[in-house]
Amino acid sequence: MPIASPAQFAQMLDAAQQGDYAYPAINVTSIITLNAAMKGFAESKSDGIIQFSTGAGQFASGLANSDAAYGCIVLAEAAHRLAEQYDVLVALNTDHCQPEKAASFLKPLIEATAARRAKGDGNLFQNHMLDASALPLDQNLAISKEYLTLCAENEIILEVEAGVVGGEEDGSAGSDDTPEEHLYTTPEDMVAVYEALHDLGRFTFAATFGNVHGHYKPGAVKLRPEILREGQAAVMAKHGAAAEMDLVFHGGSGSLLSEIRETLGYGVVKMNVDTDAQYAFTRPIVDHVMKNYDAVLKIDGEIGNKKLYDPRTYLKKAEQSMAERTAVACSDLLSEGKTLFGQV
Repeated sequence: MPIASPAQFAQMLDAAQQGDYAYPAINVTSIITLNAAMKGFAESKSDGIIQFSTGAGQFASGLANSDAAYGCIVLAEAAHRLAEQYDVLVALNTDHCQPEKAASFLKPLIEATAARRAKGDGNLFQNHMLDASALPLDQNLAISKEYLTLCAENEIILEVEAGVVGGEEDGSAGSDDTPEEHLYTTPEDMVAVYEALHDLGRFTFAATFGNVHGHYKPGAVKLRPEILREGQAAVMAKHGAAAEMDLVFHGGSGSLLSEIRETLGYGVVKMNVDTDAQYAFTRPIVDHVMKNYDAVLKIDGEIGNKKLYDPRTYLKKAEQSMAERTAVACSDLLSEGKTLFGQV
């Protein structure tokens, strides 16, 4: 199976919107985490989204280079080959990119897709995110218009954000001291976003409703999903039912399952999963090392156990654990068993 075409990705979003479910968007940084996400999607018979942050791109390009755009191109090209092994649809996205990084990150990635299209190949990416949420809304929308136009020329969907997701995660715009009023997108903001962008191309919108990046104990995150409902109602009251926006849920770790599922009825079609996936990957590695300390290290002049310090031994466990966490996300978001593979 190739990575979803632009038309297939649009149909994925339409199906989620109409069916009140959402796709997990799993952040990956390597071949191993790519495989983990795809394994989780395939075993859940769920389509899904894989995304790369600027930090992931820097990591993938190597310590000697730290080239975010180049690393993301490498990961995306690998994803196109790996996805051929699975019978589900997978779309590729880039995560938070602030305006000051857009020229050196988003533009080269859009150009890479344009180059593939010129050769008759499919899009490298189906979706990019421009996170200009730290700017005043008028400035945010001005730069969002610029990049939505560039994306639309290449059948790429642009994800935008207004309001700030609190906390910090791999370059995200928020911080732990984000003023509370900035954590909630207003209905007026949602109307303004729709009116500024809807004629330029397809976009998704990361509205904020108290969501916070990072991991917190259950109950610590104070979500207000009704903000999404009220914002959508304001947009549709002014522009009709067809104006309902495709919404994105950032910062879901620590959220109650009931709150996550409530958002699905208000237009959320994508939920980012990063922190939980990272922990799922790391936990079995730590377990392996702690249980086999004398084997993975050469203690007191001993030789250790090559079979146990071979990185493949513990990275296989990490891949399996992350795949299982991906499957949990599919279940939470009600996307399991709903692949469109072979139908579109």
